[in-house]
This record gives sequence, C-alpha cells and structure tokens, in this order.
Amino acid sequence: MSEQKILIERRDRVAIVTLNEPETRNPLTPGIVSELCDFLARANADESLSCIVLTGAGKGFCSGGNIKDMRDGNDPMYRGTAYDMTDGYRNGVQMITKLFHRLDVPAIAAVNGAAIGAGCDLACMCDIRIASEHAKFAESFMRVGIVSGDGGAWLLPRIVGLPRALEMALTCNVLDAEEARAWGLVTHVVPAADLMDRALEMAEGIASFPPRSIRLNKRLIKQSMDMTLDGSLELSAAYQAIAQNTADQKEAVLALIEKRRPRFSGK
Repeated sequence: MSEQKILIERRDRVAIVTLNEPETRNPLTPGIVSELCDFLARANADESLSCIVLTGAGKGFCSGGNIKDMRDGNDPMYRGTAYDMTDGYRNGVQMITKLFHRLDVPAIAAVNGAAIGAGCDLACMCDIRIASEHAKFAESFMRVGIVSGDGGAWLLPRIVGLPRALEMALTCNVLDAEEARAWGLVTHVVPAADLMDRALEMAEGIASFPPRSIRLNKRLIKQSMDMTLDGSLELSAAYQAIAQNTADQKEAVLALIEKRRPRFSGK
C-alpha cells in the first residue's frame, strides 16, 4: 500500500489533493483522515492558495468507510464502548467535515469514480462537484446497518433537497453521473479523460481573481445560508468595505479600465 495516503500537487495558486489508497478505492481510513485533516487545517493560513481540487487515485473517488476495518475494529470509530465510538467519530471523520466547513478556500470535487457512503458525503463537503461519466454516488449507510456519521444528514439535504436526500438515504440506491446531475448533486458531467482538465480549468479560473475577494465571496455565501436577509446585508456591507480597502480591488478596476490583464498581489 502506498506510504503517502494523500498526494498534494501545487500548480501555482491551485492545490490538487488526491486520496491515495487506490487498491481499496480510497476509503476514509485513519491514515487518509489524518493526512487530509493536516492539509485542511493549514489551508486557510496559506495565502498563496486560492482553490483546491480533490480527487481519488485509480478507479474510485472514495469508497467511504472500510468495511474490513468495521468488522475487525481497526479504527476508533468501530471499537470500544458507545462512548469510545462517539469520540472516535468526533476526533476522526467528523474533523474532515468541520475543517471543510471552516475552509475559506474554494474546493472542487473531481469525482472520477464511485463516491459511496462517506465518500458521497466527502464530495458534498466540497463547494462544487464535477463528475466523470463513470462516477457513481450512493448514501448507502443502511447497507451496513448504520447512519451517516460524518455530517451527510446535514450536507445532503442542502444540496439535493430533503425529499431526494431521504430517498438516497432510505433506499441506498446508486445514482449514475447523469442522474446525479439531474438531481443537482453535481454541476457537470464530462468524459473520464477530460475530468481533471475540466476541474483544473475551473479551479484556475477561480484562482485568477483577487485572492482575498475569492475567500470573502465564499465565506459570505456560506454564512448567509444561516442568516436573515438583514443579517446577510450587514455582513455583505462589512465584507465589501474590507474588499474595497485592498490593493487588488483597485488593481482589478484599473485593469478593466485600461483593458489589460490584472496583476494581483494578494494584498
């Protein structure tokens, strides 16, 4: 098995993060969880980072929990008392969910294959999902007699709506890529050979804008989902004032007026 559980490749202001246990379709093992959490915990502080593309090595995106670990108790989530298991979830897979939720850097899931159970929820933690024609999605926790322990019950209804989230969870049916697009789970379906090119094209397009503006826009939209209109308007006025006091905002205006490519400094 590969020594590094996730691979990180930088392309200027974009980070490509690849789950790297292809032999088992990249399940959320303790190694993957730990390394992914380490990366996400540092991401907001990295001012040179403007977009993340998350994908899986090999044929799968993420197969969710490893059922052999579940059987053998090789993970704190699957052994000990109910109290121990609860802590295993809090300190394990749920940390990925919390870190994605706090992430100001936009994240794109490039779903190259099966995204099953917690793998489907992992894709939902990202802001945008692009699917290969071979991608499949299932909220299939009941197949192993459990519930979504990683935040899927909160994430999925916000993306596909409550009735469809309930249907996915209660039937465990698998959606193919086109069904996932029709349900709003993904925004684009592309040929497998074009998946990373399409995801990187979008990521690089996002990263071409002023870095602070990118993060403020994402933060404003996400925070506004849980606010009243008046609260969102107050927050947007504050963020607007912050953005308009940056050198990059002034550069963006000048570049448009002068019909040239902007040169952003991140300040």
